Amino acid sequence: MMRRTGPTNITLRVLIRDLRKAANQHKAPIWDYVADILEKPSRNRVVVNVSKLERVASPNEVVVVPGKLLGAGTISKKVVVAAFSFSPKALEKVRSAGGQVMSIKDLININPSGSGVRVIV
Repeated sequence: MMRRTGPTNITLRVLIRDLRKAANQHKAPIWDYVADILEKPSRNRVVVNVSKLERVASPNEVVVVPGKLLGAGTISKKVVVAAFSFSPKALEKVRSAGGQVMSIKDLININPSGSGVRVIV
């Protein structure tokens, strides 16, 4: 019988640990939710296209993508996006629309309580 070991990527494991710590210290269940999504097997990882951000995000909204943001589609809204990883095209499109990109770790440092943050899966 195989044991469940979780992600083997050390960067991902450190991020999950930091998310759990922030959730406990600041009583912010949103970070526990993001950590739960990131702990899923790699075949169930979240992949979001820029076109989905255009559809569901409001202008000037702060969103978290607990996975990878890909560059398919277009975006015209100015949004702040935090994700585990970005494709080069996605970075270019979000920035050219006036938005901002950052790592999830940076977002935890800026907003430890997670208020006003929306998770997109």
